[in-house]
Amino acid sequence: MFASSRLTPNISPGTDIPSIRHAPDGRRVMHLLRWGLVPNWAKDPTIGAKLSNARGETVAEKPSFRSAFQRRRCLVPADGFYEWKAVEGGKKQPYYFSMADGQPFALGGLWESWKGPDGQILRTCCLITTGPNEVMVPVHDRMPVIVAPADFEAWLTADADTALSLVRPYPPETMQSWPVDRRVSRSAEEGTGLIEAIG
Repeated sequence: MFASSRLTPNISPGTDIPSIRHAPDGRRVMHLLRWGLVPNWAKDPTIGAKLSNARGETVAEKPSFRSAFQRRRCLVPADGFYEWKAVEGGKKQPYYFSMADGQPFALGGLWESWKGPDGQILRTCCLITTGPNEVMVPVHDRMPVIVAPADFEAWLTADADTALSLVRPYPPETMQSWPVDRRVSRSAEEGTGLIEAIG
């Protein structure tokens, strides 16, 4: 899964992405966090390459995500995201998903701080996935957790059980999707043409 914004239509894991979290003084703050979670107990940051997403069914239990899910949840703003559908010949066709009204939305995520041997702090994040809604089903069997605006505060500050109740497919009637150029599969590709419908 890649994310998309109006400024950067092709955001891949390993990239610094804007994330909103709750500050100790009660404010919501936005930071650039590296996409690929590095738990604070990790020996080195390379583990982040394997932890760009967390399954919602086990996020509250898995050692890599459990602590962050309890205390360090975040919101990742996006205009859309991509998923790939298997087609004939072993190829995959990318599809772009967004809100039907074209408005930006927020993906549910987790964040962590990791301190390197040199004392430098690396702040990272991951996205949480859940089962698909009816818009996603024809393309993929997972989708990112989308947090409704009314649930922003609960996602950022409520207890883990409350947050877990928000890990669910988003209402399909609010979403749209279409196939896009396979160029989006190359992370170096950019430009608004990547989200234009083809075929």
